[in-house]
Amino acid sequence: MNLALFDFDGTISTCDTFTPFIKKVVPRAKLRLGYLLLLPSILAYRAGVLSGSAIRQQVVFFGLKGISKTHLDKLGKAHADTFLNRVIRPQALARIRWHLNSGDRVIVVLASLDSYLKPWCERLGVELICNELAAKGDILTGKYDGGDCSGSEKARRVQALVNLEDYSTVYAYGDTVEDNELLAIADEKYFQWQKIAA
Repeated sequence: MNLALFDFDGTISTCDTFTPFIKKVVPRAKLRLGYLLLLPSILAYRAGVLSGSAIRQQVVFFGLKGISKTHLDKLGKAHADTFLNRVIRPQALARIRWHLNSGDRVIVVLASLDSYLKPWCERLGVELICNELAAKGDILTGKYDGGDCSGSEKARRVQALVNLEDYSTVYAYGDTVEDNELLAIADEKYFQWQKIAA
């Protein structure tokens, strides 16, 4: 049996899926206020001074704190059923199905939200490692449960879940520097759908 590890945004999808989800679920007035308050961070991110991980966590804290998790999960399922289906790369879907049909274990690993990724992965029959939102009761705290799943954390979480030695070949697919550590633990590596040297 082989193991296939897939990043999602930009690898399985053609675009970022986090920002469209935030824009859909956060009220318009709060979005406008958040843009003003987070403008220095947004500019720092665009200038390459602030990491994607840091800006995402600020957006989640401001935008989602205090929201019902049950309600957000309903919105997430709708996002998976509509938006995600429009931005999935046919090449990626075919490759995932090839792995599944070959009897491989497939895990999607990324730094976005379980609210909309979980229903998509469940429907396809693949596993998911991603950012899970922390809650007190049903109310979101605005923080991640277990930290941000980006960069080296992607590889760490995979290795905490599976023993890589149990698999004949480990495949990994990514598209940005945030995927470098994930690619590093694989035997066959694909960056932006191009096979790279082991």
